[in-house]
Amino acid sequence: MTKLFVGNLSFQTTQADLIATFSQYGSVERVDIVTDRDSGQPRGFAFVEMTNKNEAEAAISHLNGSELNGRAMNVNEARPKPKTGGGFGGRGGGGRGGSQGRARW
Repeated sequence: MTKLFVGNLSFQTTQADLIATFSQYGSVERVDIVTDRDSGQPRGFAFVEMTNKNEAEAAISHLNGSELNGRAMNVNEARPKPKTGGGFGGRGGGGRGGSQGRARW
């Protein structure tokens, strides 16, 4: 299984659009259009999982820079999510640092 990152998508792009586009190059296992947590609106990128690595590479070479719904897509192999360095749920320290208006003794 190969996971592809697809960026610069029109907000009108649907899961069906991506399946139709990528399945020209091989078997599409899954499509995940990333949406905003609060509004539910698309964020302009998605992940497409393809069964076969060679088919995924063909999709990358043919679709990167090609147009879908009026936008030139960025297509490449997805990189693993980077590990964040800090505690507090992976969001970094969040400590208060400076004096914050309090006297320091």
